[in-house]
Amino acid sequence: MEETQEKIKICMFGKFSITQGQLTIDDSCNRTHQLWNLLEYLIDFRFKNVSQEELVSAIWPDGSSENPANALKNLVYRIRSTFSAYGFSFSRDMIQYHHGSYRWNNNLNCLVDAEEFGRLAKEGAAAENPDVKLEYYLQALDLYQGDFLPGSSCEEWVVPLSTKYRAQYFSIIYETSSLLLSRGAYGEVQRITERAIAIDPFQEQVHTFLIRALIGQDNLQKALDHYRKVTNLFYRELGIKPSDSLRSLYQEITKAAGNVETDLDTIREDLIERNQPIGAYYCDYEIFRNLYRMQARAASRNGRSVFVCLFTVTGWEGSPPEPHLRIKAMDKLQECIRLSLRKGDVFSKFSPTQFILMLSTGTFENGEGVLERIRRRFRQDFRNREIIIYSNLQPLLPVEV
Repeated sequence: MEETQEKIKICMFGKFSITQGQLTIDDSCNRTHQLWNLLEYLIDFRFKNVSQEELVSAIWPDGSSENPANALKNLVYRIRSTFSAYGFSFSRDMIQYHHGSYRWNNNLNCLVDAEEFGRLAKEGAAAENPDVKLEYYLQALDLYQGDFLPGSSCEEWVVPLSTKYRAQYFSIIYETSSLLLSRGAYGEVQRITERAIAIDPFQEQVHTFLIRALIGQDNLQKALDHYRKVTNLFYRELGIKPSDSLRSLYQEITKAAGNVETDLDTIREDLIERNQPIGAYYCDYEIFRNLYRMQARAASRNGRSVFVCLFTVTGWEGSPPEPHLRIKAMDKLQECIRLSLRKGDVFSKFSPTQFILMLSTGTFENGEGVLERIRRRFRQDFRNREIIIYSNLQPLLPVEV
């Protein structure tokens, strides 16, 4: 068969789609997931004949098909029919069958982004000239628009490939960012790291490169804002503090600022809390701890009653809730706490499943009343019996004089 004159572009990163000229089809146009799973498999392994047995194992790993050979033939027919209905000229010949095996028709003129990414990554790794290495790597990074076949991310055959490509992508991000920073190409570092963070916000080293790029561009306020954003993200979602290397960037930012503000009006303006949310003040745990210590010192002098409360989110019988359910429950509990307390009260996230509160309620009974108000609001707003919240109230311990 002669090559198709118009190149077929196959996208497997960030989504699955096939484009030829003005025609594009993707896995959202047909709800039958097995149809796309089969097509994705044949394209990814397009340089070999794939036996019926291998395809059946990949498409129905749980053995759910009663007549897999016939089901396979039906899927191939439906793939061809779907592409024909969209007007693709190669629909009849796109999948070949020979002696019990199927394969993608490699006489078609195709460009597969995952294959091109692998080629560019290999060429870049082998290049000794830094300029050539950068050229290959930047092209590879532009091809990676998201995880490999996200619509099939739970398929057994996709998982190891997705993991491999993601690791390769971030390895290239690290090496490319280092090379670009050494050349002062801060804007390009910002571009590639911001895209990488959109793909995975929990790669701390990528945030480090982005902050360094912002410092290099003298965009110190944005660097500081991003530092605060990422430290809050890591503590809120993972319950961990940023590493020493990330924290050291804060010192670099303040050192780079250099100038000393002497206008008290300007400083006071900067201290004002903008867009104040209704209710209590939410802060990082480090800030909460300092506020607690300040209150403990004050309590030793004025005898004011302050109470500390710990809210804990659990599943039934104290078991940890599923991650997606935990996040939803903690977001709702945070909202309930904020709206149930006064503006003068303070609370913070203590762990991935806990909030700690500081209340100026006067008496223990008043404090218990506040906690019951929070629990009642949570039960009304979050109707899921798999989640239970516990609370513990104790008086603040004054500093002994």
